[in-house]
Amino acid sequence: MNVLDTLLEKARFKGYSDVHIDEKGQVTIRENGALKLVEGYSQEDTKNMLDILCEKEDQSVLSKGVDLDFVYVENSMRYRVNVYLQQEQRTAAIRVIYEHIRSIDELKLPEIMRTLTKEPRGLVLVTGPTGSGKSTTLAAMIDEINHHRHCHIITIEDPVEYLYKEDLALIHQRELNRDVDSFNTALRSAMREDPDVILVGEMRDFETIQATITLAETGHLVFSTLHTIGAAKTIDRIIDVFPQHQQAQVRIQLAGVLKAVITQTLLPMQGGRGRIPAFEVMLVNDAIGNLIRENKGHQINSMIQTGAAQGMISLNHSLMTLVQQGYISRDEALKYADNPKELQELI
Repeated sequence: MNVLDTLLEKARFKGYSDVHIDEKGQVTIRENGALKLVEGYSQEDTKNMLDILCEKEDQSVLSKGVDLDFVYVENSMRYRVNVYLQQEQRTAAIRVIYEHIRSIDELKLPEIMRTLTKEPRGLVLVTGPTGSGKSTTLAAMIDEINHHRHCHIITIEDPVEYLYKEDLALIHQRELNRDVDSFNTALRSAMREDPDVILVGEMRDFETIQATITLAETGHLVFSTLHTIGAAKTIDRIIDVFPQHQQAQVRIQLAGVLKAVITQTLLPMQGGRGRIPAFEVMLVNDAIGNLIRENKGHQINSMIQTGAAQGMISLNHSLMTLVQQGYISRDEALKYADNPKELQELI
């Protein structure tokens, strides 16, 4: 086994989420959210690792400022890889993809997420910063549909991470730059591919956001992600990518198709036992739909706080529950609270 595969096997065995390698001889791992330098690797070692990773890729594009995004497979084990240049040297960020797709119950996701998988149509967004577990949560929701609904699921990803094993659903997974040239092309084509459920890996630009909303409008259940924190900011981000003259119409469209915005973040558990997610869940009812249409996003947080009976969850309530259940410390909860004073009172 070569030096790269030995490192990645160790990362998987130890439960690391990410591995960083650069040509200067530095290897860094992320364990329970914290970065740690790994000793014992030379500059020659890390150069060899990067050569192995990029062996089948067109490295000439790096010099043009284009990163490489691909999945590295070793002994049926999968790793999501991004190779980029910094100071004219190759650097790789590797995410370990664990084969087992954990269920909604295993991940301790709120029960409302199971309910959302039963929706016949609409748009469900899972948001949060990089490394907050969005892909893992979406995989659990898609697999829930796979085990309980006779339907056609299409995923459009860059690259494909989790591989689903078909149960009741027919599942087709399309990867950018291998099966299709862009999210926009794949989304336009999806209209002719008879899907019931569509997973869009990321709503990353105007064309993708516009096409995703259109798909949700035409009777499909669509899941996607955004790198935003909080429901109000997510809605503002979507609206802001459109030209000013289109924004009023997009608000009407979004109010009509959006089912939920789920924001999550991962917190370190007490005693170094790993990480656990905290959530904000906004469900679009008539009142919140009106707020979206009327550009009153600043009132959404108060609507979430009063919507617990419908399944809505405020971030502070989620943090309070994790503290009371002994998963995280009070101090850790306060670091992540959007209103620390209110959280103190809740606890």
